Amino acid sequence: MNAPNPRIVTRTRLAQRLALGLLGAALVVLAGCASRSGGYYKDDGPGRDIPADIASIPDAVPRLERHAPANFRAYEVFGVRYVPIAENQPYRQEGIASWYGRKFHGEKTANGETYDMYAMTAAHPTLPIPSYARVTRVGTNRSVVVRINDRGPFHPGRIIDLSYVAAAKLGLIGPGSGRVVVQAITNADIRAGRYPGAPLTASAAPPPEPAPTQPALLTAEPLEPLAPMAPISAAPQAGGIYLQFGAFSSAQNAQALASRVNIEASGLAGTATVTHQPPLYKVRMGPYLSRDEAARAASQLAESVDLNPVIALDQGL
Repeated sequence: MNAPNPRIVTRTRLAQRLALGLLGAALVVLAGCASRSGGYYKDDGPGRDIPADIASIPDAVPRLERHAPANFRAYEVFGVRYVPIAENQPYRQEGIASWYGRKFHGEKTANGETYDMYAMTAAHPTLPIPSYARVTRVGTNRSVVVRINDRGPFHPGRIIDLSYVAAAKLGLIGPGSGRVVVQAITNADIRAGRYPGAPLTASAAPPPEPAPTQPALLTAEPLEPLAPMAPISAAPQAGGIYLQFGAFSSAQNAQALASRVNIEASGLAGTATVTHQPPLYKVRMGPYLSRDEAARAASQLAESVDLNPVIALDQGL
């Protein structure tokens, strides 16, 4: 057994204090012993009735939600003062994620909801409650979208506490914890449709693109990139074999998608670039030596990071 490690604030008690506006009061702490994995604590862990296909559980779908003023009040835990951020404040942080499971399944979260370890939720010290975030595991580039409805973790060195299913989809159940990037999906992002899986009909979304000669596979507005915008090159010479991720009439949208693909597919199958074939800007990887080589790269992208490009010949035919 590892050295004793105090359990973070009991979520039920924290929810009660949020409701009463007494976050400054003393918080009840459970003494515990960290597991060997470092991802959860004594008496916690996986449940007994784990869904048969965890991977099929969909990500949280961002939507505009009201925030209670109490959820923006500063609070203190273990002598550390936390100040929740505003609902439209950009946020991006890299650090260690952990997860919590059966010990809190069915208990109250910080905003009074019932914790479901098989729902795509998470606890965070300062993001608005409720709100949404994209969590990407460093090294694998697997990403999930979760709904923040709880406070924590308050363990030094950890930045987010994922539900069991969110951790499972990122491959964190076995190791117990892992390095991730947490990026807030703000209300402004939701209004503009700037999040994974956003519909074209999202409020304030741009008008539809003209029909491309090669169908754009990612029809949602791409997430704001975390990397420099991809440069635009002239159309390639005839005969090249490429993987195509999308086609846009807007150069900015194509560059944003290329940046997003390069973040998610880093080190896997190549670099996504933008080529201008009037009137379209196309997001592609390649060229590949053969159709078989391109097909192998497409399969790797689909299995590793859930990207599904199509094979295209030089002019997108």
